Amino acid sequence: MSIKKYNKISSYFILPLSIVIITSGCSFIPEQPKVALPVAPAYPYQNNTKSSNNIKASDIAWQDFFKDKRLQKLIEITLENNKDLKKSALNIEEFKAAYDIQSSASLPNINGNAGLSRGKNQNSASNTSYQIGISLTSFELDFFGRVHSLNQAALNQYLATEEAYKTIQLSLISEIAKLYFDERAIEQLITFAKHTLEIREKAYNILKKRYELGDISDLDVRSNQVLVESAKLALLGYTRQHNQVINGLVLLTGSSNPLENLPPAAKFNEQKLIEDIPAGLPSDLLENRPDIKAAEYQLKSANANIGAARAAFFPRIALTANTGFASSQLGDLFKSGSFIWSIAPQLTIPIFDAGRNKNNLKVAEIRTESSIIDYEKTIQTAFKEVADTLAVRDTIKSELESQKNIKQAQSERLRLSNIRYKYGIANYIEILDAERDLFSAEQSLVQLQLLDLKNTVDIYKSLGGGLNSNAGKNN
Repeated sequence: MSIKKYNKISSYFILPLSIVIITSGCSFIPEQPKVALPVAPAYPYQNNTKSSNNIKASDIAWQDFFKDKRLQKLIEITLENNKDLKKSALNIEEFKAAYDIQSSASLPNINGNAGLSRGKNQNSASNTSYQIGISLTSFELDFFGRVHSLNQAALNQYLATEEAYKTIQLSLISEIAKLYFDERAIEQLITFAKHTLEIREKAYNILKKRYELGDISDLDVRSNQVLVESAKLALLGYTRQHNQVINGLVLLTGSSNPLENLPPAAKFNEQKLIEDIPAGLPSDLLENRPDIKAAEYQLKSANANIGAARAAFFPRIALTANTGFASSQLGDLFKSGSFIWSIAPQLTIPIFDAGRNKNNLKVAEIRTESSIIDYEKTIQTAFKEVADTLAVRDTIKSELESQKNIKQAQSERLRLSNIRYKYGIANYIEILDAERDLFSAEQSLVQLQLLDLKNTVDIYKSLGGGLNSNAGKNN
């Protein structure tokens, strides 16, 4: 067969594809709703919490924010193994596949086909026919944007799922860090409790001997015994809390022994976090918070569905076409005169649907209104989270300073009480009271230090920090 004839045949095969050129039509997707920022233009407490730099939380890699190598390793394990994150990743794949399925409707479905038919007529004459060609099946000409609207809805659902994944990742980093700080703080409290118990038991044993010699009263012995048992109770309580924190780490990391084979831990009071992070403006959250972005994509998806519902009121044109060759003799299949083609456009005009299209449009509009409410609520929730963290930051440093002064004063009080008791100026109850109050002050200081650490993590997370990573980069 000549090259000229091949070119002619090729032009016949691409005939159905040429119809795609005219399929771009109008769109009935309404303009994206304008949502005013439903919060104050600035955060409360911000006047007392100004930062000296302009760095954004979203620009700080979590490896730079959390300096503790042990914590960094825990975060890596969590991001690799956590079940919620894995499920969210599968959701992304699912919605990506759904989007790909929907977007495929924008292009024609073309199939190659070949066939052989054989039969007899009433005169017992045998008929044989060979066919080969390509076909285009029920391709919708999207004059009114129905397919395009559905495609946009699916795309935004997929993008929302990606942002939901980022939200889970950000939350996991924050949760694992706060659990780790819990573990470090409880270890510190256990150390205090053991030391206190050791001192009290020694004192108790001495007092019992002095009581047996008649030097002191039974009241002194019993008062010290109460302190011994209180220290034991505190130690048992902290041990229980430590076990529960380890259980939380097991769940988040997906590891049966999350603290095994890790780098050495930094001491609780030596944790270094980036505290000088400016809060910025509430409007910055629209760009930095993945949960707000996800809500925005959900709103766009719902809005696109309105376009699809509106397009359903207009005629729908579907095209079926076939082209190829047919012959009664296999050897004559590609000879002149064997070319065949057919095209069958189908027009569907909605006349009576018992209100289905009208109600579908109403449902789409209501869902868009609901998505607007969800979007506004997500912004308000984000604003509250940031405001709450700033409220803590506004006072926490002063609280810590006061609590350190209290601990120092209680320590000095205990020293002076021991001197007074040594010289017979005070009774032993005064020492017991001072010792008990010092232990309480030490515990309160650790709790405030833990609150300070967690608050810094919450600020970082609420402002959109935790998504960036410097893994694989030179620090």
